[in-house]
Amino acid sequence: MAQKKYLIAKLTSCLREDKIQLWKPPYTDEKKEAGKEMKELVQKYSSKLNINENDTENMLEEIRCKAIERGTGNENFKVTGIARLDIYLPRRKSRKIPLETSLFITGKELRSQIAQEYALQENAVKIIINKKQLDLGKTLEDQGVTHNTKVMVLQLEQSDEETKRKVQEEELQCKKEKEINDKMQRTKKGLEILAEREEYLDPDSVPYLDIANQTGRSIPIPPQAKKALVLAMGYHEKGRALMKKKEYEIALPYLLDADKHFCECSMELLNTVDNYAVLQLDIVWCYFRLEQLDCLDDAEKKLSTAQKCFQRCYGENHERLIDIKGSYGREKVLFLRLYLLQGIGHYHSGREKEAAEYIQKASSLYGELSIDPDKVDRLSLLGFSEQEARLALRACHGNVEHAANLITNRREEKAQIRREERAKRRQRLEDINTLKSMGYSQRAAQVALQNTQGNLDQAFKFILDNPELLLEDDGDDSVAMDQFQVSQESIEQLVYMGFSRESAEQALKVFKGNIHVASQTLAHYGGVLPPSLLLSSEGSSPSEESTSSKDLLTESAGSSSSPTDEDMETDAVNEILEDIPEHEEDYLDLTLEEEEQIIHEYLSYIQVPQH
Repeated sequence: MAQKKYLIAKLTSCLREDKIQLWKPPYTDEKKEAGKEMKELVQKYSSKLNINENDTENMLEEIRCKAIERGTGNENFKVTGIARLDIYLPRRKSRKIPLETSLFITGKELRSQIAQEYALQENAVKIIINKKQLDLGKTLEDQGVTHNTKVMVLQLEQSDEETKRKVQEEELQCKKEKEINDKMQRTKKGLEILAEREEYLDPDSVPYLDIANQTGRSIPIPPQAKKALVLAMGYHEKGRALMKKKEYEIALPYLLDADKHFCECSMELLNTVDNYAVLQLDIVWCYFRLEQLDCLDDAEKKLSTAQKCFQRCYGENHERLIDIKGSYGREKVLFLRLYLLQGIGHYHSGREKEAAEYIQKASSLYGELSIDPDKVDRLSLLGFSEQEARLALRACHGNVEHAANLITNRREEKAQIRREERAKRRQRLEDINTLKSMGYSQRAAQVALQNTQGNLDQAFKFILDNPELLLEDDGDDSVAMDQFQVSQESIEQLVYMGFSRESAEQALKVFKGNIHVASQTLAHYGGVLPPSLLLSSEGSSPSEESTSSKDLLTESAGSSSSPTDEDMETDAVNEILEDIPEHEEDYLDLTLEEEEQIIHEYLSYIQVPQH
C-alpha cells in the first residue's frame, strides 16, 4: 500500500513536470475513455521510473479516472450545489470513497448517510473534518466544509470486538457511544476543576495541577493563560494514555482538543515547554497509525512546527537542554519519531531521496537508543524502576554506573524541589489565613495574593483598591446586607474614630458588623464608601453587586452544596489523575518497538545508497 502511494506520487510529479493533463485530449477522448497516446506515456514513465508497464498503465489510468471524476464533480457542484466529499473509511481496502451531498445538512445527517452507505454502526462513528470533530447539530457549511473536503471516519469499537459487534443490538451501540461521550465530558469537567485550583489550597488534602519547567520547578503563569495550558496538557495526557493502549481512534479527539487549547496560549509561553511540539508529533503519529495520513493536509507543517519548537525550547544544538539536564539523550527519542514521520511523509509524496535521508537518520538514532535488557535488570536490582533505568541509560549512553548515579541524584533533586514547592504553598496558605484574620473573605485573599505574586502587604492594599472584593464572603452568612441589623455600639466606635454616623452605619451594614474592615475601608476612601459599595435603593444583595470579582478569580472548583455533585466532581478529578504519569519524563520513555518495525518496513521500500 505504501509503495503504491509512493509510485503514484512519483507519476503525479512527472505528469506535473511535463505539464500533462490526463483528463484532456489527446489522453482522454470525447467519451472520457483513454486515448491512444496513453500507451506512449506508459512506455515513457515505465522506463524512466523502472516500473513494469502493466503497473504503470494501471496507475496512470487510476490517476486519469480520478482527475475526470474530480472535474465532473466540480462542474456538478457549480450547477447543482451538490458537493463531493472524499470519505476515508476506517481500515478498509478501498479507503478513499467519494460521497455526494448538500452542504446544508447537519453533521448528524452526514453521519447517518455515511453509516447507511458503508454499513457502519451510526452511534459508534466519529467524524473528523479539518482536524476537528464534526458538530452533529450544525450544518456542514457552518463548520467550514466545502466541495472536495476530506472526511475522516473513526469507528470506536475495539478490533477484538469484531464478533460481538455482529450480534449487538442498536441500544448497546447507543450505550457505548454514551459511555465514550460521558467519559469525554467527565474529562472536560475534571480538567476544568483542576485548572481552576490554585496553590493556595492545602497540598495535603486537595489535588491540583501545576505547570513546571524542565527542572521540575513551578512556572509563574497568569491565571487565564494557566487555565488554557492546564486544559491543553490535561487533554494531551488523556490522549497519550489511550495511545499507550493502542486505542488511536479514541485518543485522536482528545489530542485535537488539546491542540485547540494550546492555540489559546501565547507562543512566548509555549516556547518555555516542549509539550506543544510533542503534541504535534502525537497527532501525526495517531493519523499514521490509523492509516489516515492523507486526511491530515498539514502533516508536514505540524512536523515542521514541532522541529522549530524543539529548537526554541532546547536550543539550536540542544545547548539549553544540556545546560539544564546535563545531556539530551532522553529527548533523542522525540527526534527519532520526528525523523521517522518526516521520512514517511517524503516517501508518500514521492521524494525517495529525502525519505531515505530521514528514515536512515531515524534508524541511526534507533541503534543509539536501543537499551540492553540486561542493563535494565542490573539497575532494577538496585531498586530503580524499569522506566527510570531506560531513561537514565539513554541519558548516559548505556553506562550503568553513571545511570545509577543520575537516578539517585535526580531523586534527591526532585525531593528537594517538592519540599520547596510545598513550603511555598504552605506560606501562601498562611498568608490567606492572615488576611482572613483581618476580616477579609478567603476568596478576596486568594484573588489579592494571586494578583500581587504573593506579597502580603500589596495584597492588603489590592483588596482596598478593588472594593468589589470587600463584598465577597465565604458563603457562611445567609443574611442580606440590607437586612443586617447594626448595633449602636459598633456605630459609636466608628464615630469615635472620626467617621460620620451615616458613613459608619452604611459601612457596618455592607460589611455585616465587621468593624475592622469597615474602618480600614472608610479610612482608605477618605471617610466615605466608594459608589460601588453603596446599597442601591432596591437593596441589592452582595452576590449581585460583586460579580466583577469573579472575573479576577474563578470560584474555587470542587465546592458544591450537593453531596452527589461533589462526589461526581471528585470522580472526574480522580479519573484525570489516574492518567497523569508519576514520572515527569514519562513522555520520553518510548519502548521503540513500533518504531523499529516501521523503520525496517520503510527501509525495505527505499533504495539505500551504498557506501
